[in-house]
Amino acid sequence: MQTTQKELNDVDLGQLTDTIDAIGDDPGIAKFRFRASNEWLGGARSRTEIQSFRHAGEEDASRSEPFYMEGDEPNVLLGSDQAPNAVEAVLHALGSCLAVGFSYHAAAQGIEVERLEMEIEGVLDLHGFLGLSEDVRPGYDDITVRYEVDCDAPSERVDELCEHVQKTSPVLDMLRNPVSVKVERA
Repeated sequence: MQTTQKELNDVDLGQLTDTIDAIGDDPGIAKFRFRASNEWLGGARSRTEIQSFRHAGEEDASRSEPFYMEGDEPNVLLGSDQAPNAVEAVLHALGSCLAVGFSYHAAAQGIEVERLEMEIEGVLDLHGFLGLSEDVRPGYDDITVRYEVDCDAPSERVDELCEHVQKTSPVLDMLRNPVSVKVERA
């Protein structure tokens, strides 16, 4: 008698397959609308509240409590150093997105991941942010991600998986490609 594996890398394989099949059957349910609400707390501090989102054409009410993310700046950038700054939060978002993609896609391919760690570093020149140079962009000049993984796949397969994860990562895509962003007064 053959048994089927139900979970790999803490990913429910049945639910993963069901989700992929459902989106294949009805592409419209793949559209999500995520929202965040930010409030300035003074100085360099702010707090973002995240709770509701829409998917499959409906409001999702599964989160009974909101999540909060705080932002600040280090003392050297006139902040009170009580939370990561926004560009550090971008590094977190990238690492989190790559980790999710890696574990999900590895599970879908039958690869068991024992350990996955990333070091993410971005280089930024404040001349752009401070308006001291129009030749320097205000955002990161470059970001480097170094990862280590222990898994039950040969090196070539891990490289292929990593390439696939990069192609399918929403945050990496947003960093590599322009995204239409409108800023308007309410």
